[in-house]
Amino acid sequence: MRYILIGGAWPYANSSLHLGHFAALISGDVLARYHRQIGDKVIYVSGTDCHGTPITERAKKEGTTPKQIAEKYHKEFDTAFKKMNFSYDLYTETEDDYHKEKVKEIFKKIYDKIDEDIYCEHCQKFVADRELKLICPNCGEETKGDQCDCGYVPTKEDLKNAVCIDCGSKTTTRPNKNLYVSLSKLQPQIEEYVKKNEKYWRKNSQNETHKYLKEGLRDRAVTRNLDWGIEIPVEGFEDKRMYVWIDAVLGYVTAAMKYCEENNLDWENWWKQKKQNENIVYMVHGKDNIVFHTLILPGLLLGINENFLLPDKIVSTEYLNFHDQKFSKSKGIGMTILEALEKYNADTLRFHLIKNGPETKDANFTEDDYIQTHNEITNKLGNFVNRTLKYKGLTNVPDGDMDIEVKNYIEKAYMEISEDIEKIEFRNASNKIIELLDFANKYYDEKKPWVQFKENKQEFDNIIYTCCVVIANISNVIEPFMPETAEKIRKYLEINDKAWKYIDVQKGLEISNIEPLFERK
Repeated sequence: MRYILIGGAWPYANSSLHLGHFAALISGDVLARYHRQIGDKVIYVSGTDCHGTPITERAKKEGTTPKQIAEKYHKEFDTAFKKMNFSYDLYTETEDDYHKEKVKEIFKKIYDKIDEDIYCEHCQKFVADRELKLICPNCGEETKGDQCDCGYVPTKEDLKNAVCIDCGSKTTTRPNKNLYVSLSKLQPQIEEYVKKNEKYWRKNSQNETHKYLKEGLRDRAVTRNLDWGIEIPVEGFEDKRMYVWIDAVLGYVTAAMKYCEENNLDWENWWKQKKQNENIVYMVHGKDNIVFHTLILPGLLLGINENFLLPDKIVSTEYLNFHDQKFSKSKGIGMTILEALEKYNADTLRFHLIKNGPETKDANFTEDDYIQTHNEITNKLGNFVNRTLKYKGLTNVPDGDMDIEVKNYIEKAYMEISEDIEKIEFRNASNKIIELLDFANKYYDEKKPWVQFKENKQEFDNIIYTCCVVIANISNVIEPFMPETAEKIRKYLEINDKAWKYIDVQKGLEISNIEPLFERK
């Protein structure tokens, strides 16, 4: 038994979640469900990132308040995740009072120094990097000041030549008290951490992290000149707010704290090093969030200097495109999760984006490809369950014998799928599920129960009993991938435990009210 902490990236509350977000985050739910099945102690957390400049910008455009914008999208996100059957132990928000107070406590332990900041004389205010535009020194294209599409993050020196987005005036600098985290001082410790753990990371995480380490980590401001966000708990900084990135990534810690407090658990079992426990900390997110989880979060945890565990496995995806184009709400390209659920089955959508998603390279979503996956699952799983449990005249699970070769195949499938999940190779795991379904259908076809029903009743009973056991075990191995379908099968066969191990089926069990698992598209 291990203590497993899974952090799903906190979506930003300024637009609806689309299929690309879902493709980046679904791995977290696969891990959480799997680890619970094998008996590990799991905490799976995430939340809505409610603070920062983009939300204030949207509030201005819509004539409302940042809080109203954040609450609108938080409710929408929570609904979307529930409809997609994400099994978060806690889905919270950075506007949560518990989170805000805990982050303030942590903040006092990590801030460092004071500097100057960018100022717009025309607007008479200090401006955030996202409120600036400049020509990217790396690619030569116009970009906002927080990060260019090419991946370059403008330096403080670059921003001195920037233009205010609101008024178009060239900005200057003024002395402005800002608190910083000295990542430059922590670079040796961070490099040691990366060297120790990167073998568990995907290639894009390794490459992106080494790029920043090679350039040298820069100290990062942890205060902003905003009136929306978490207050700074330091005297003299009452007019500032906490930088959104520190607020959000520390949410993995505060959410675990809150969940444990509400459930009479010790959060340190998941976040502190305890020799008697075996711990794994997973971070699940898209490519654009890599350095926040491989450099920023470890830097903050090291800065606290209280023996926190650092992320072990970085589960980072590439990008999902929609019909060969980037998702873009303004251009009407893509589909939100809630829009997708009006057309598609949640479980087969989950399975499709695991099996065909951007695990190690950019992927493309088309409706035709999804329908192909849906119909494959309908044919291979839905029909196998239907023709076994709804066999003409069958009212009970037969008193048959289990085919030993089939049992051995099932046990091997458990082992191999488990190995793939723990190696964060979910596409391989999904392919092995398809192989299991192919094996089951081949067994049924080759054994010809419709012939044995007439010629050898005992052999018919053996075949159908074996197929019932196969179905029961399929419900276990698909639980992390298609949980709604797994639950339907468990109800059909009165299975109470979602185990990750071979199980039998009660002989003589009444079989009734079997409905199709899926409808063909």
